[in-house]
Amino acid sequence: MTGWPLLLETLPRVQRDRLFTLADEREFRAGSTLFDEGGVADRFWLIRSGEVALDVYVPGRRAQVVETLGPRQQLGWSWIFPPYRWHLGARALGPVRTWEFPAAEVRELCMADTELGYELMLRCAALIADRLQATRLRLLDLYTPHGSVPS
Repeated sequence: MTGWPLLLETLPRVQRDRLFTLADEREFRAGSTLFDEGGVADRFWLIRSGEVALDVYVPGRRAQVVETLGPRQQLGWSWIFPPYRWHLGARALGPVRTWEFPAAEVRELCMADTELGYELMLRCAALIADRLQATRLRLLDLYTPHGSVPS
């Protein structure tokens, strides 16, 4: 693989190696559901190849895609905060290869190695901010009549 996932590229090697002791390689077929909105968030993934669509449930409509993730990106942040429920859904757009991390074990590792925990949470906080902004902009685009958004 060329380049580490964005979440880990500046993480010191010792911490990255410690985190990867928990990782399993996973593959998903095109159209596979990785998780549904509201489901138990008990893991997260670092995407190695392929694309995953994040979607939000909209009553009376099909789920609306709010972002597409690809190689080197992290999939899932809901595992960080109780009650550990997914805020969005995720579907594989084509074949997807990932590293999968068990949430409870990663949280335990972060408690035991507070430096790793701090660094990982900083990166996850930045990810959350980016995803929320992208989702907000996509929903504005979906539901605001053209020409009615103030400039």
